[in-house]
Amino acid sequence: MSPFWGQLAGVMIVLMLLSFIGIWIWAWRRYHQPVFDRMAQLPMQDEGLPVDGAAGEKAR
Repeated sequence: MSPFWGQLAGVMIVLMLLSFIGIWIWAWRRYHQPVFDRMAQLPMQDEGLPVDGAAGEKAR
């Protein structure tokens, strides 16, 4: 294997690591907390919907 492929693999690993760290920082910013809090409450807001998924008895 030529040294070029080793260099390319190293560069790709560094780019993936930097992308991961960037996404991690973006997700943990306080600016996004209200949106994430609303999304966390979505599973608790489905009361009143039929259990079997059929439309009918409790129409809103």
